[in-house]
Amino acid sequence: MCGILGAVATTPVNQLLYDGLMVLQHRGQDAAGIATVENDAFHMHKGSGLVRDVFRTRNMRALPGNMGIAHCRYPTAGSAFDSSLSQPFYVNSPFGIVLGHNGNLTNTEELKEEMFRQDLRHINTHSDSEVLLNALAHELQATAKGYRLDLDTIFGAVSAVHRRCRGAYAVVAMIAGYGMLAFRDPFGIRPLVFGTNETPEGTEYLFASESVALDTLGFKVLRDVDPGEAIFIDLEHRMHQRQCARNSALAPCIFEFVYLARPDSVIDGVSVYEARLHMGEHLADKLVKHIPVEEIDVVIPIPDSSRPSAMQLAQRINVPYREGFVKNRYIGRTFIMPGQATRKRSVRQKLNTVAQEFKGKRVLLVDDSIVRGTTSREIVEMARAAGALKVYFASASPPVRYPNVYGIDMPTRSELIATGRSGEEIAREIGADALVYQDLNALKASIRELKPSLCSFDTSCFDGSYITGDVSPEYLNAIELAREGYGAAARDELWSSNQLQLNLMSVD
Repeated sequence: MCGILGAVATTPVNQLLYDGLMVLQHRGQDAAGIATVENDAFHMHKGSGLVRDVFRTRNMRALPGNMGIAHCRYPTAGSAFDSSLSQPFYVNSPFGIVLGHNGNLTNTEELKEEMFRQDLRHINTHSDSEVLLNALAHELQATAKGYRLDLDTIFGAVSAVHRRCRGAYAVVAMIAGYGMLAFRDPFGIRPLVFGTNETPEGTEYLFASESVALDTLGFKVLRDVDPGEAIFIDLEHRMHQRQCARNSALAPCIFEFVYLARPDSVIDGVSVYEARLHMGEHLADKLVKHIPVEEIDVVIPIPDSSRPSAMQLAQRINVPYREGFVKNRYIGRTFIMPGQATRKRSVRQKLNTVAQEFKGKRVLLVDDSIVRGTTSREIVEMARAAGALKVYFASASPPVRYPNVYGIDMPTRSELIATGRSGEEIAREIGADALVYQDLNALKASIRELKPSLCSFDTSCFDGSYITGDVSPEYLNAIELAREGYGAAARDELWSSNQLQLNLMSVD
């Protein structure tokens, strides 16, 4: 999960991109970067930390130009604090390209091998985003007529990227001397939306991971970038669009609606806020089958993502809704902190109880999901310490039993509390008197009720069905070995297992 922005404006874009990153800060708190272009020359500043900490006045002054891209990073691969992994990435051969990427490739090691032996390109980091950048650069070179680019060349290069790269990718890129390119993988796993702003000097364009960035910056949302589609804005501010994938089908990551996106965003035509309200209704319908309503005195959300679901659940079962936790806004999301020990220490710094909402009451806590269980366990303990007689727990999403390989940092099955455990066992692990999970079909229905034409989702973290079709058990094992520090041997296994899977797919 990362946040990306791409702006083509009639005035300098540095402040616009900075403000957009502040709105998308929830999508990545590890690093941030902005790149602009002026007179075919790129200017870039990036570094580790929150947006407000990375950029100073002198940095902003060094980012001139009316076109630029921006990125806030949340670590999905590599070291969480390795500043070399900050984006955007840049390559100068044979065309100057700056690229920002949200998602995660599943055939990174295979591509690295191809680039080293066939494309004669060297990858400097462990980032799959740098691999994606070099894939785009190579395909532009392969399809170009000499050293000049035209629309057919640019869109042809994106088509070739779709054929080579597997996994999730929403991309914004600038090509020096030509314009801005945005594209999305053939399944549309990660979100990308764009809009316009009409000015006396002409039309301005903005691409963003979430519609909320366009709303707050005064842009009119046009639509989402379609799966497999590429959109190019040239230097004369003319927009060109083309479907570049042979086969495309929208299947967004359902976890965007559960947790990742801001509630005031609209993703692929679905209001995240309304989807979470519907999740609360479906969760209430299941809850009453397992826990007598008269056993619940109060419904309390675990801030912030679960609030809409908790409110709707409380209304549906006619139980008072109360705010029982106060959140410290200056502590980062525990879900995206790099280490388990760091996450555990930060929970009590992040949340504090309003004791009178717990004392002597039977409490139902509602959260959007339970991933590792660390936060849930600490929160149940806090509720009991505040005087709760009983603590029930409800999750607005199903058990997270499988790793997500498309850009969310939960790739190790041993880290997931639901892996290999029943609901009763999980309840005991987190210390709850009872635990109720949302059903997967109900979760899907929560979104389809708002957009019936949205038929497919990537639900791999819940059911182990990976939408790209190239993720094998051997691949997952190799990822876990690599994360546990087995180094080169694990990377070799990762490449070999993925190559075997791809070969079997080609035979089919």
